[in-house]
Amino acid sequence: MSDEHSSLDTRNPWVVDTRELGRRAGLSRDVRRDVPVGASLGFPGVIVVPEGSEIELDLLLESVVEGVLVTGTATAHTTGECSRCLDPIEGDTEIHLTELFAYPDSTTEATTEEDEVSRLIDDRIDLEPVVRDALVLALPQVPLCREDCPGLCPDCGAKWADLEPGHGHETIDPRWAALVERFGDAPAAGPDQEA
Repeated sequence: MSDEHSSLDTRNPWVVDTRELGRRAGLSRDVRRDVPVGASLGFPGVIVVPEGSEIELDLLLESVVEGVLVTGTATAHTTGECSRCLDPIEGDTEIHLTELFAYPDSTTEATTEEDEVSRLIDDRIDLEPVVRDALVLALPQVPLCREDCPGLCPDCGAKWADLEPGHGHETIDPRWAALVERFGDAPAAGPDQEA
């Protein structure tokens, strides 16, 4: 095992020490804390959990036969822009977590690939990868300021919500555009005029 995975620093707010659960099935403890976001999470230019913000964790750690089961919620503040009208938007995203962290000598640990299950390292768990991945998956890829946002006028770029009813733009059939450009809007020939 690499040095990177051989120990976890308990000073890291994402790392939780589970030794007090003592590997006795049925014991549990609550973990409630706010952890900082080191680098923004999400889709830059669309929606992110901004760098420097905090993620609120409200979790239950339960000792089970195969490891430590983590359940609960993580809540993060998000910022971005509406995909239709481009207005700035803010909100909160809450995710529900259920993750088993396998003991090093458990059947689960022995029978699964390294990237298929989370693992305890020296009776410690690192919540960051699990929370980060779940939050990014929960973010909308097409965020909206409101569900019925009408977006922007494709001709002038103004917000439909701010425009008068009946707003529109005269369009010229592209086949006639060159003639209109050359001759302008000439009046139609009357009945006693030659065409």
